[in-house]
Amino acid sequence: MKQYEWVTQSPEETMNIAMQLAMRLQPQDVIALEGDLGAGKTTFTKGLAKGLGIERNVNSPTFTIIKEYRGRLPLYHMDVYRLEEMEEDLGFDEYFFGDGVTVVEWAHLIQSYLPKQLLKVRIHHEGEQQRKIIFQPIGERYEQLCKEIVEK
Repeated sequence: MKQYEWVTQSPEETMNIAMQLAMRLQPQDVIALEGDLGAGKTTFTKGLAKGLGIERNVNSPTFTIIKEYRGRLPLYHMDVYRLEEMEEDLGFDEYFFGDGVTVVEWAHLIQSYLPKQLLKVRIHHEGEQQRKIIFQPIGERYEQLCKEIVEK
């Protein structure tokens, strides 16, 4: 499976990659976001929000599970870290197949609920400010999206 990698030197560079992605997103796009605590998942999501024209401050929805933001497209920001032993469907399909873009932090915890096609984004610490960002497209739509970002 093809992967696309970047190494960023600052939170601003991480946000810039996310902004490049956001400018190409469409309704029903799903981003499965993974990374250790403090790796930059929320920073990446802030970049997505900025690229979607969202002016509100974006922060982690850790205690609310889902936060919604309005911009060029709605942004549904999920943090499912606390749902590891979830027994019921919380209506994820309404978000995944709705009119906006969905970002799921700790997505592996709800793997069975995720759409078959999505963009996996992993963020790793490479140093104090340095991060490695890996895009793994699953499906033709996401493969094309990654190619557009690389070719920009």
